[in-house]
Amino acid sequence: MKKSLLVLSGVLAISAALAGCGSKSEDKPAETSGGAATSSTTKAPVTIKVQAWYTEAQGNWNKTVEAYNATHPNVKVVYESMSEKGDSQEGMKKLDLLAASGEQMDVVMYSSASDFAQRVGAGILEPLDAYLKKDNIVVKDEYKLDPVVNGKYYALPGKMIEWFVLLNKDKLDAAKLPVPTEWTWNDYAEYAKKLTSGEGAAKQYGSYFHNWKDYALLGLNNNMDNPYLVKSDGTENIDNPQVRFSLNLRNQLENVDKSSVPYFEVVSQKMAYRDVFYAGKTAMLATGNWMVGELAQNAKFNTVFAPYPKYDAKDTNGLTEVGADFMGVAANSKNKQAAYDFVKWYTTEGIQTQGLFFSGWKKADINKNVDAILASGKPDQVKFIDKTSLLSTLKVNKSTKLVVPPTYALQQEKEYLTQVELFLTGKQDLEKTISTAKAKIEDIRKSNAK
Repeated sequence: MKKSLLVLSGVLAISAALAGCGSKSEDKPAETSGGAATSSTTKAPVTIKVQAWYTEAQGNWNKTVEAYNATHPNVKVVYESMSEKGDSQEGMKKLDLLAASGEQMDVVMYSSASDFAQRVGAGILEPLDAYLKKDNIVVKDEYKLDPVVNGKYYALPGKMIEWFVLLNKDKLDAAKLPVPTEWTWNDYAEYAKKLTSGEGAAKQYGSYFHNWKDYALLGLNNNMDNPYLVKSDGTENIDNPQVRFSLNLRNQLENVDKSSVPYFEVVSQKMAYRDVFYAGKTAMLATGNWMVGELAQNAKFNTVFAPYPKYDAKDTNGLTEVGADFMGVAANSKNKQAAYDFVKWYTTEGIQTQGLFFSGWKKADINKNVDAILASGKPDQVKFIDKTSLLSTLKVNKSTKLVVPPTYALQQEKEYLTQVELFLTGKQDLEKTISTAKAKIEDIRKSNAK
C-alpha cells in the first residue's frame, strides 16, 4: 500500500524551513482566525483543509466531510487529495512541500509510525495535549493505540491496521486445503508449496511478499513488546532469532522452494501487491485490514481470511503487528482548534460514517464496522468476500504494542532493507546481513544522539 522510503534530504530541508514554525508552537489551544478560542464560538465560518493521499474512491472523503459540515455550521471542511493514484508516499512528499512553502495546512495524516515520527521531529505537527486535557480525553483509555512521542501527543489514530492473510478460496479448494484458523509460518510455507503451480510467465505462486520492511520482519511482527526493527530508544532489534527466522523463511520460499514471488521480480517489475493478488498470480497475501474495503470494490474471486501466522506454535493465536493512519493538526494552521475538533470527530465517529476502514476507537463495534465496509462496496464484488472467516479472524486478532520509533527511524529502515536485498538476491549470507545492518542502525542512532 504505502511504505517505500522517503528521500531524507527533503525532510531535512523541511526541518530547516519549519524551524520557526515548530519551535514557536505553544502547547495550548490556539485561537481561530475568527479570534475565538473554540470553533463553536467563531463568528464566521472558517475553512479547514484535510490533506491526505487517498483518492475519493479509496477514502469516501467527500461524504465524510459533508457529514461533519452538516452538524458544524461554523466550519467548512474540505478534503484535498495529495496523490492522483492514492499513493501514500507520493502524498506525504507533497505534504512536506506544502509545509516548507507555507501553504495552508490544517489536518494532515501520515501512514506509518516512522513517517509520523519523522514529521514530529521536523516540527510539522502541533502538540495536542492541551486540547485533549481540555476535553478530558485520556488517549490510551479512549483508543486502542497510544501514539505518544516523548511524552506528548501530536496525532490521534485514524484507521487502525491489523494484519491477516488473504487466500484465494478457489485455489484452496483445488489443492484440497482447509481455511486456516490457527497456523504458524512453517504451516504457511507448506501451504505456499502446495498452492504453487505452472511454469514461466504462467506460473502461479502460493505466496507473495512485498518489499516493505514488514515482510522482512515476519516473525518479529509476532513479538508483543518489541515488534519493530529498533526499540523505542533507537537501539537495534534485529540481532535475534525472530529476525533470522524471518529472513531464512523468505529465502526458503523465494529461492529454494520457488513458491513465493522472487524479490528480484517484485522490485524489477515494480509489482503492486493488490494487482498480484487480484490477477491470481498469488494464492496468499499477508496484508493489512485496509484491504477489506478495497476487496469490496475490486474482488474477482472467492476470498477467505486467516489469522496472521505465528512464529512459534505456542504463541498467541492472531497476534499481529499494528499500525494506523496518524491524524494531526499542522503546526502552521491558522485554525488549530477547528482542525483539532475535526480530528477528534473523525477518529471516533467519523471513521464509522466513512464506512471503509477499521476504527482505532475502543467504543467502535466490530460487527457494525464490517457491515458498513461491505455495504459501501459493489454487490458483484462483495459477494466474493467470505464474511464468516473475516469476522472470526478479526475477532481472534490481538495487537502487539505500537512502537512509535525515533524521528530518524526511516534512515534505519532504509539501511536494514538495503542489507535484506543483498541477502535475498544472493549477494551476501545471513550473518553478514545481520551484522552489517546492526552496525549501520547503531551508527545512525549514535550520530543522532550527538
